[in-house]
Amino acid sequence: MSLFKARDWWSTVLGDKEEFDQGCLCLADVDNTGNGQDKIIVGSFMGYLRIFNPHPVKTGDGAQAEDLLLEVHLRDPILQVEVGKFVSGTEMLHLAVLHSRKLCVYSVSGTLGNVEHGNQYQIKLMYEHNLQRTACNMTYGSFGGVKGRDLICIQSVDGMLMVFEQESYAFGRFLPGSLLPGPLAYSSRTDSFITVSSCHQVESYKYQVLAFATDADKRQETEQQKHGSGKRLVVDWTLNIGEQAIDICIVSFIQSASSVFVLGERNFFCLKDNGQIQFMKKLDYSPSCFLPYCSVSEGTINTLIGNHNNMLHIYQDVTLKWATQLPHVPVAVRVGCLHDLKGVIVTLSDDGHLQCSYLGTDPSLFQAPKVESRELNYDELDMELKELQKVIKNVNKSQDVWPLTEREDDLKVSAMVSPNFDSVSVTLKNRVALQKIKLSIYVQPPLVLTGDQFTFEFMAPEMTRTVGFSVYLKGSYSPPELEGNAVVSYSRPTERNPDGIPRVSQCKFRLPLKLVCLPGQPSKTASHKLTIDTNKSPVSLLSLFPGFAKQSEDDQVNVMGFRFLGGSQVTLLASKTSQRYRIQSEQFEDLWLITNELIIRLQEYFEKQGIKDFTCSFSGSVPLEEYFELIDHHFELRINGEKLEELLSERAVQFRAIQRRLLTRFKDKTPAPLQHLDTLLDGTYKQVIALADAVEENQDNLFQSFTRLKSATHLVILLIGLWQKLSADQIAILEAAFLPLQQDTQELGWEETVDAALSHLLKTCLSKSSKEQALNLNSQLGIPKDTSQLKKHITLFCDRLAKGGRLCLSTDAAAPQTMVMPGGCATIPESDLEGRSIDQDSSELFTNHKHLMVETPVPEVSPLQGVTE
Repeated sequence: MSLFKARDWWSTVLGDKEEFDQGCLCLADVDNTGNGQDKIIVGSFMGYLRIFNPHPVKTGDGAQAEDLLLEVHLRDPILQVEVGKFVSGTEMLHLAVLHSRKLCVYSVSGTLGNVEHGNQYQIKLMYEHNLQRTACNMTYGSFGGVKGRDLICIQSVDGMLMVFEQESYAFGRFLPGSLLPGPLAYSSRTDSFITVSSCHQVESYKYQVLAFATDADKRQETEQQKHGSGKRLVVDWTLNIGEQAIDICIVSFIQSASSVFVLGERNFFCLKDNGQIQFMKKLDYSPSCFLPYCSVSEGTINTLIGNHNNMLHIYQDVTLKWATQLPHVPVAVRVGCLHDLKGVIVTLSDDGHLQCSYLGTDPSLFQAPKVESRELNYDELDMELKELQKVIKNVNKSQDVWPLTEREDDLKVSAMVSPNFDSVSVTLKNRVALQKIKLSIYVQPPLVLTGDQFTFEFMAPEMTRTVGFSVYLKGSYSPPELEGNAVVSYSRPTERNPDGIPRVSQCKFRLPLKLVCLPGQPSKTASHKLTIDTNKSPVSLLSLFPGFAKQSEDDQVNVMGFRFLGGSQVTLLASKTSQRYRIQSEQFEDLWLITNELIIRLQEYFEKQGIKDFTCSFSGSVPLEEYFELIDHHFELRINGEKLEELLSERAVQFRAIQRRLLTRFKDKTPAPLQHLDTLLDGTYKQVIALADAVEENQDNLFQSFTRLKSATHLVILLIGLWQKLSADQIAILEAAFLPLQQDTQELGWEETVDAALSHLLKTCLSKSSKEQALNLNSQLGIPKDTSQLKKHITLFCDRLAKGGRLCLSTDAAAPQTMVMPGGCATIPESDLEGRSIDQDSSELFTNHKHLMVETPVPEVSPLQGVTE
């Protein structure tokens, strides 16, 4: 046992089988608290970015949940993380993340929570640069002597230096004779970039020389450069060290001089500003990382060097001052101030072992004594357990823990819709004192509210507040739902927490049908028809839909028309002799609201009559073909939107390039002809405006198409539930699978999300074999090439339900099921369905379930005469 072990202050293991390198670790006050406390920023090659703020209760504790401020997956591998003044107009610190083909700059901020450990941290993308070449590493600093901001220089794998002046790209230069990239550092005192070439030479390049050199448009030198025209990139000084370098670091311990430290594979070098060797140290081990920093003694430098023998050596110039043992091989080492503890050594291994340690010599000499074997007295243990349970119960009663009924009685929310649908009122009634009450109202677009946010700072006990608002239709199409939701968030103060504990209550309300449609004339013909079967005698439509039909002599109205405010017509027919209702319209998605309203009003009608066994059923074919047409239209608009945005981006780049050329012409002392650049600028501007209008119009059409698609999806879910007599839990699974999004975004769309959900259901609860259960689903969702795979999965999903599959999310749902319907019907081989082309008629693909039930066809008759047997 070594006496000189690194004393573990805090440690954790990052991820599972992730990889890290020397650029993946950084220490800085990244959230700009100003208290001098550093945060630990770690990025991995798997794309995970983590920020830690260790607060161990005692030395040697592992990471607690509150120590991890932020964890986000950036998808692309992270090569290096740095913190500096990277955003123009501010001197706040920001985080720069280097990916292989992209540079991103984020701001990190935190929001105080209402309870302990409730602080929330988030990152916001300030800007990003897409790189034309694959990056290797980067450095930053005040290039050219700029004040109050940092510029970034990225080295590509083919030896090109790309300089970014914060949000804009400055220039790119190829290093002469570069074959392989080496470590890169920036010296602010000499305004130079220092690297090690593949020829084992330390090379220094002045920033001014780089800035005024010829543009790096080609990998080789041009003919003009060979003949002397143009600025050539000339090295400031070189030094041959005879070995490949692992890392470079520059330390300024006095204002008049700075030192360049180079860690080689077998030697450690300290160079002056002009490239002369100040001192060197031959190492008898293989180093893995290093960190020079200013020593307490004036004029000396301390250096931490980690090696592959799990050791960390501390040198003062060339003298070894300390050697300590680490539990892992470090690939990156940093020193910072964490939790008011200065000089904490932070090390990171290539497999994710992150440790904060300090130097000391207090060895662990304690040896655990041998445990005497004795028999357990289970009676005494039971008595002790009962006593502890009593103590726990008494503690819960004495603290701020309330029964569920009291929690629900803290605040009661109720909503009332006016009969003439002029307004909706929401009433809040509280039992105890509450504060920070915020009421939010939500309705489905294109429905719009006159007011959706209401705030009350304080409500005294037994107080009632009522707010009113109106709902109206804004658009030429119908909403997917007529249900609204009122959500109230509030804080209840307690003795321990005067600021209050956050709570949420909600109340749903239903808007009247007359809000979106008016009485209309019944239509004899329609393209889309649905028939709903019931187990009770038909009910007059006049009693179900008062106000949508005129009073007749016999009070038996069996035909009714509805005209939506968008212009479409829906006809509802009730059979006089059978227990059926038919809904028909020219638009498939318009069937949803009337069908749903019919079933809800039938259930309410029979509940008032005291009849509890009323049921509805659907025995026809699920209209997948009509549903697929809406899916294709929505997907086509998504693809069209992407193409328009790409064209708009290209025209915007062209517009800025023409502006730069015109600006150069105008700044020239000797005026030159514009060569029709002004005409080209005007034409490009008109194209940009036209494309922007087209993008906006496509977005409106896409939003309207998605609303219609949601209405059709609600209808398909309703028909599947009636067809298979699904329970409420199973319908909830259907809605979660088919309606996962409130609206499409650029990152995530409806098609890929639903396809992933259906694939999961087909792989688990609806699987037919262990082979299907072993399929691996893609973890990254992206826009598909077409909708054929989605339509195939929807058809297969309905077919599995037809053959007896059940929807379930329990742990045993993944077990293969023997799905046989009553009556001894054999299942259909999966290859027959999956092997067919999706282009075939969906009715042909979907006739397999019809032999599993008794179906009475409805003959075609005139809609105005009702449906007869």
